[in-house]
Amino acid sequence: MNQSKVTVVGAGNVGGSAAQRLAEKNGYNIVLLDIVEGLPQGKALDLAQAGAVCGYDSPIMGTNNFDDTADSAVVVITSGIARKPGMSRSELLETNTKIVRSVVQEIVKRSPSAILIIVANPLDAMTHVARRVSGFPKERVVGMAGVLDSARFSTFIAKELNVSVNNIHAMVLGGHGDAMVPLVRYTTVSGRPITQWMSKDKLEELVERTRKGGAEIVNLLKTGSAYYAPAASAVEMVESIMKNEHKVLPCAALCEGEYGLKGNYMGVPVRLGKRGVEEILEYELTPDEQTAFHASAKGVQELCDEVDRILDQ
Repeated sequence: MNQSKVTVVGAGNVGGSAAQRLAEKNGYNIVLLDIVEGLPQGKALDLAQAGAVCGYDSPIMGTNNFDDTADSAVVVITSGIARKPGMSRSELLETNTKIVRSVVQEIVKRSPSAILIIVANPLDAMTHVARRVSGFPKERVVGMAGVLDSARFSTFIAKELNVSVNNIHAMVLGGHGDAMVPLVRYTTVSGRPITQWMSKDKLEELVERTRKGGAEIVNLLKTGSAYYAPAASAVEMVESIMKNEHKVLPCAALCEGEYGLKGNYMGVPVRLGKRGVEEILEYELTPDEQTAFHASAKGVQELCDEVDRILDQ
């Protein structure tokens, strides 16, 4: 395994942005892969030329060949399609399940020791697909979810209070969707509980905006979805793994007893290091938080049951 090699599968907006952020870190050997001929090659060349201006020398290859991904330490999978007009949720789920299955099959042949970071949607279900198809231990298959959701919550709080987002510590758990569970009790601004900064009604308004954060951007863009923040969130996970930083980040991880779940991928606080998910940290939840968390888990499990049926066909 090449200890500095990071592959990004999918050269669209999320994948291209992730490759850019990785290149700017100036410490990785980056492979950008896509099935569209010329797309990853063009973006890789453009990124290489940007290095002359931005001051990085990161080697970056654009390719359509999975062989070029061999021996990757970390693989970020952004593959999948967005829901199109007239497409049912089931059709989207089936399409992306097949895409992720195909990608993971090709990756594991060439990088059997890699850690997989899943960004494809629906996030929790696609992480489940990657784990099942890869056969990797649970530590090496993790989804990017809560990092993004927590970033959105922090951003909305910062704007409301007119403070730096760096002063805010937030944690959002649960499935990556409308049923996510922002942990208000554990959210602080410079160490002071968020409940001492704003009213309950205002806080609930920001929680609801966080839950619908992705849809808000989709409605504004009209023809696409968020990509800067999702890419940045995935790269933060890559950094914690590759640099063995042991950061505690909310990610989609396989729970086997934690939070009362057994065999479920859910957004939970994890410590990320060179082995991947080193530990799932259990926060004490109130009865209301526990109820919301398990309701979110039920929705995720329904999606996972559906993708299992697709994989078994």
